[in-house]
Amino acid sequence: MRGPADNAHGGIDPTRRDVLAAAGTAGAATLAGCAGVLGGDDAPESEPVEGDRARALAEAHAPDLYFGVGERWFPTDPREYLEGDGATLDGFAAFDGYAGEYDPGGEPPNRTAFYNAVRYPDTDLTVVQYWFYSAFDQFSVNFHWHDWEVLHVFLDVGEGSGDPDTGDPTLLVASSHSRKVPNNEFLDPETERASVIAEVGSHSSALGVNETPAEFERLPTSTEIPDVSNGPLAPSDIPAAYGLPRGEGYRLPFAVPELDGAPVYEHPELPNVTREHLVPEGMTVGSFSGIPTPPDDLPLREMGLMFAFEDAEGVAEADYDYALEPMADLDIERYDGPQLSFEFSVPAFAEDAVASHLTTVGTPQAQPRFADPIADVTDPRHRSALSERFDIDVTGLAGDVVGLLRKATASEDAPGSNGVDTDEPTVEGVALLESDPEAVPTFNGVVALRDVPAGEHRLTVNGAGVAPFSQRIVHGEEGGDDGGTPDTTGPGSTSTGGTGTASATTDGTASADGDADNDTDGGDAAETPPTVTTAGVDGDVVVTPNEDAVKVRAEPADDAGEFGRVAVEDDFAGRLFDGLPADEDADGVAVYAHREGAYTAEIEDESGALGAFRVNPTADQSTATIREARTGKASLTSFLLTLLVETTAQATVFADGDAEGIDDVGVPDSTAEQPGRAAEVAGEVAAAAAAAAASAGDDDDDDDDDDDDAGNGAGGGGGAGGGAGVVGLLRALEATTTAAVRANEAAQSGNAAGADNRLRGLRQRTEALTDALERNRDSLPGRLPALVERRLPQVERRIEQAIQADA
Repeated sequence: MRGPADNAHGGIDPTRRDVLAAAGTAGAATLAGCAGVLGGDDAPESEPVEGDRARALAEAHAPDLYFGVGERWFPTDPREYLEGDGATLDGFAAFDGYAGEYDPGGEPPNRTAFYNAVRYPDTDLTVVQYWFYSAFDQFSVNFHWHDWEVLHVFLDVGEGSGDPDTGDPTLLVASSHSRKVPNNEFLDPETERASVIAEVGSHSSALGVNETPAEFERLPTSTEIPDVSNGPLAPSDIPAAYGLPRGEGYRLPFAVPELDGAPVYEHPELPNVTREHLVPEGMTVGSFSGIPTPPDDLPLREMGLMFAFEDAEGVAEADYDYALEPMADLDIERYDGPQLSFEFSVPAFAEDAVASHLTTVGTPQAQPRFADPIADVTDPRHRSALSERFDIDVTGLAGDVVGLLRKATASEDAPGSNGVDTDEPTVEGVALLESDPEAVPTFNGVVALRDVPAGEHRLTVNGAGVAPFSQRIVHGEEGGDDGGTPDTTGPGSTSTGGTGTASATTDGTASADGDADNDTDGGDAAETPPTVTTAGVDGDVVVTPNEDAVKVRAEPADDAGEFGRVAVEDDFAGRLFDGLPADEDADGVAVYAHREGAYTAEIEDESGALGAFRVNPTADQSTATIREARTGKASLTSFLLTLLVETTAQATVFADGDAEGIDDVGVPDSTAEQPGRAAEVAGEVAAAAAAAAASAGDDDDDDDDDDDDAGNGAGGGGGAGGGAGVVGLLRALEATTTAAVRANEAAQSGNAAGADNRLRGLRQRTEALTDALERNRDSLPGRLPALVERRLPQVERRIEQAIQADA
């Protein structure tokens, strides 16, 4: 089994996007949308298969079951825990009854799988389902009483299948626990009896179809074929299947469920339940918010027990056997128990808000996929294959919300604490779309929510040891008010927070060896590609470790309009957040950022006007507050001055040849936590830069700044781009900062025309600064070129915005 020991990135190497993009061509499609109940009211007609015929099919394809070390709730018969002759199974009774019969490490009691079979009339398609009941589910934050998982085996029972009596497996679909997550699926397996590899605690089912049946392989690394044939998922290019995160090198933290304010095992109605009946302590965290960083010592998956059907040929190789029982004999009408929930943190201006997700459990028989297994097929190509091969109308794909979890870290390219980078996480997160309050786990760092109704939603992502992420998104509405634009660049390439139409290639479906050799036209299932909305920034959802997190927050001025959009951009990493505020009714906005970064916060009001603010937190800051935020020319010119004063002061440190002391430069940013304003210290900073340039040994090239009162920056000094090395750059920065002072004075006094004229002068000074940087790059010390170069595009962009802005 692969894990972090195979490389330094938790089992997924640094070129994951490239590798997965190449491997994804085997799928030849982009997952554009998959409904939890795909097909809706237009679901194809089906009818039950009963009696000996159903039993024969179930016995022929009954899967082998593989469990991981730490599993506590194995498939059992819920009827054993009914009280009296009732038809309602109580959660306390099932959990406590099972715990009373099972000693962790001993023999699991009442090992049972239930089967159900359906056929689609006038076709050769029959499906046998295997339903597995567990008394409890402790998956991460999605814990609940009564857990049902299912494996669908789609069979071709036609005369041409080779064995019409037991059928030829055409498609395998293993449930991913949450029906908002793409299932694990395989088209045209070469095995008659698949393996189900159960996720510890949640029992989510991965598939084993190759020569390593106990291990899940998303990609064909050690074998010729992978264990899923799902197509890739934009924007990550990773096969769109939940998979088996702990078996793929990712850490998955579990939490201990509580009831009435105490751990569930202390509840008086669970006398048989002990701490040992929960997932082992080494796999759990006390709380997501109470730990400083994502845990790095959570164990990866280890092989545990194996079950086989009691009459299977290979049952002697199993640790235990299991019985098959028909679902028709299961008369439980209701699964009951007190509601368990997990409270998601949502960034807010003051105290973070809380959003709860709820998990409810119904009977398998009441689920649409029980009578129509096609409702559980989540890959568009697989649906197209069924439509083409069996002449079934498989329609009803809906849109997805997708993203890729990233972790903010300090940048190695930035001098001091002036930039961040993003890296792949090693711990999975959980997402909550509040229009459907069900927690959705990430897989391989991918956030994927399927069958999302069109409209506005709030997406929240939490993770162990990281600060919360939350944004409102507009899904499925072209040109929606989400700060993004419809996709016009190709499949899955939606803009920031944007909505687009991702195309699915449907001229072939992947066989086991990765060749698209099953010619299909996709039928009606792929005529209209569904909509994909990317979360975060271009699909990147960036989170920050708790110990490094600063809450960047802003509130509008009393006479200003509400915020329509907010963005946070680091000098080195680029945009880390860009979207609608998480709470449209709140007075302010909040976004968590890494303390090592140097940021531009951008606010767009409801009229589309922009404001910009500088945020460069100190080592001891926990908040960075922008008070009375306004948009318009004055805001943008104030930002320009603040950024240039900061850059000039920090560049002056390099006059001695290195960046030592750069984090001690005490110039203010735009936040209340740093007293003062850049305009108050601009003259002092410019003078210090000039003095540093002179003392560096090039005192012959004085910067004779002859700007006229109009501030056009056309003075005859020529020093803005003169000198050599750091001397020339410091003089150029001094002149640029002086020009920014004049533009800001005009803007703050309400002189829009004068401000625009001086902004044009600032533009010229910025061009000269760019020339000085390029001319002296090779002789500049350390990371000074990177510091200035990364900020110049921000200066140039804000100059143009300020000129275009109203006063």
